[in-house]
Amino acid sequence: MMPRFGPLLLLLWLAGCDLTGPYQRAGVWRPNHANETNLRAMVEAPADLVVATPSARADGGMAAAAVARLRHDQVRPLLDSGLARIVPVSGGGAGTPAAAPVGGPGP
Repeated sequence: MMPRFGPLLLLLWLAGCDLTGPYQRAGVWRPNHANETNLRAMVEAPADLVVATPSARADGGMAAAAVARLRHDQVRPLLDSGLARIVPVSGGGAGTPAAAPVGGPGP
């Protein structure tokens, strides 16, 4: 007797799932498309949301060379802009304590 009514009971039980859905219950947050609204407000050219504009300055060769230098441990040092002193904060190891900043205004 149970095998005949099993699928029917399962169907009735699943029909009640819409009442337990996180967006279907009363008094819960409902999606209001805030991300899309903010994106449309921030985008410079609204047509870019339909068809993207490719970047003319993309250089795959330059990016590949940078990755190759990273993999072969030949990373170039950062250029000194004169605006701020570049100080390594950590030696890279998990057990190495972070170094204190050198110079600069104090509190």
